[in-house]
Amino acid sequence: MKLNTINEADLKGKKVLIRVDFNVPLKNGVVTDATRIKAALPTIKYILDNGASLVVMTHLGRPKGQKNPDFSLAPVAAEFSKLLGKEVKLAPDVIGPEVEKEVKALQPGEVLLLENVRFYKEEEGNDPEFAKTLASYGDIYCNDAFGTAHRAHASTEGVSHYLPSYAGFLIEKEVKFMAPLLENPDKPFVAIIGGSKVSSKITVLESLVRTCDTVVIGGGMAYTFLKVQGHKIGKSLVEDDYLETASSFLKKAAEKGVEVILPVDHVAAAEFAETAAPVAIDGVDIPDDLMGMDIGAKTTEKIVAAVRNAKSVVWNGPMGVFEFPAFAKGTEEVAKALAASDATTVVGGGDSVAAINKFGLADKISHVSTGGGASLEFLEGKELPGIKALEK
Repeated sequence: MKLNTINEADLKGKKVLIRVDFNVPLKNGVVTDATRIKAALPTIKYILDNGASLVVMTHLGRPKGQKNPDFSLAPVAAEFSKLLGKEVKLAPDVIGPEVEKEVKALQPGEVLLLENVRFYKEEEGNDPEFAKTLASYGDIYCNDAFGTAHRAHASTEGVSHYLPSYAGFLIEKEVKFMAPLLENPDKPFVAIIGGSKVSSKITVLESLVRTCDTVVIGGGMAYTFLKVQGHKIGKSLVEDDYLETASSFLKKAAEKGVEVILPVDHVAAAEFAETAAPVAIDGVDIPDDLMGMDIGAKTTEKIVAAVRNAKSVVWNGPMGVFEFPAFAKGTEEVAKALAASDATTVVGGGDSVAAINKFGLADKISHVSTGGGASLEFLEGKELPGIKALEK
C-alpha cells in the first residue's frame, strides 16, 4: 500500500486543509489528555515550517449534527495553541461568510481551527456540497486522522475528491506498521487477540490467521472457544450464537498449521466485581459457581514464550478484566513481554492501548495505534475510506 505523503507536496505559500483527530477528553472545559493533539504536531509543524498556512478540521464528541456549545472546540484551541507554541485562532463556525473571510486573511505560518465539523449533519452524511465548501479553504488536503479513517465523512473522504490529497506522518506511520501484518509480516508472527466478545473480534481472527504462525485467544471471548472444545466454563461469559463460528475458526487454524493458544488455567471469581476474591484454577475447567476473570500463570507462561520467539507481534484486546487490580496480572505480564521483545510489536484497539499506558510501557512498543475502531477495521482487512483516498 503506497500513499501520497505530505513531504511530497510543494507547500510554500499554499493553504493546507488538514483533518486531525482532536476528539480529546474534557473536564470542566479543560483538556485532560492531549495525546491525540501531540500525535499530530509533527505533521502540523512540518507544514508550517515549509511556508504554508493551515486550516484545521476535527470533530469533538457526538453533537449529532447540531450546534451545541458543550461540544465547542474552544478548550481544544487553547490546548493546541499551548502545545504548538503559537496562536491558534478558532473560527466562529465551520462554514459561512465569516469563516471564508478568516480563511482568506490567513498568512503563511498562521493556523485557523474550524469549529466542530460534526455541528453539521452533512459531515457524517458525506454531503458533496459540504465537502466542496470545506475543500474551498485549501489548495492541498492532508489527512492525519487515523482514528476516523474508517469513516467516509465529508472531512475525511469527501474533500479528497476536490483537492490533491496527502497522508500526514501519523497516518503514514500507522500504515507502515499495520499493512505488513496483513501482507508480509516477519516470521514467526504472533497475534494476541483478547477482549470480551467473539462477535467483535472474529473478523480480526479470520483476517490474521492468513499470515500468522500463532494465535493467542484471551479475555472473555476465550470461554466460547473453550466451551466448543467441551470444557466446563462455569458462569463465564459465553456467546452461544458464536459456538459454531468458534469451532469453524479452530478447524481453519488447524488446516493452516497455525497454533492456537487458549487458556489452560484461570483466575476466577464468584461474581463480576472489583471487590470479588480471586480464585486460582489450576486447570482448563472452571467450577459451575465461578467465572473466569483472567488468564492463569501457566497460560501467561505459554504466551510469554510465544512472544519471546516472535519476529512480529500484534496485540488487540486485554487478557482479562484488567480494570480490576486483582484480575490485571495476565494483561500486565503480556504487556511486559511485548515491551521486552526484540520483535516488531504493534498494539491496536482502545483497551490494549489503555493497558499499555496504564503499565507505563508505551515507549517500549514499536507502534501503539491511535485509532481504536480504525485499527480494528484495518486488521480485519477492510478498506478504510480515509486511507483509500490517499493511495497513489
